[in-house]
Amino acid sequence: MIVQNETETLSWAEQFAKTLKQGSVVAISGNLGAGKTVISRGICKALGFKGTVCSPTYTIVHEYPNTPPLYHLDLYRLSHVEDLEEIGWDQFVTSEGITLIEWPERLGENTLGITHWIEVQILSENQRKITVSEWNPLQKSVLRQK
Repeated sequence: MIVQNETETLSWAEQFAKTLKQGSVVAISGNLGAGKTVISRGICKALGFKGTVCSPTYTIVHEYPNTPPLYHLDLYRLSHVEDLEEIGWDQFVTSEGITLIEWPERLGENTLGITHWIEVQILSENQRKITVSEWNPLQKSVLRQK
């Protein structure tokens, strides 16, 4: 999917959110400025969260009170894969909430539990290409790519 601006990205994310269910774990990958947080914002809005959604770069995790609970992780500042245990990684991939993970590349091999992988590619200043892969959460494998 090609989006032309932030408004279209938000709209795409809101539509994508309708496919999620409790327990979904969504990895959102892309370079700095690609729109990962914009996608997170759109997903949270579509799922009913009315508060502010911003990147948890310094806190690593934001938990948004919602039904279902929303967990927003930004792993950019995660120094070592071993630090996942410190932030309670297992809690997020086994919860009944919906977990959004920015910078999932920092997970290394710890991708068990991920249900969707979104790749955001910068095409121009405003234009982005968004690709979604559905993953088997019990394995580290792609089921289907859209």
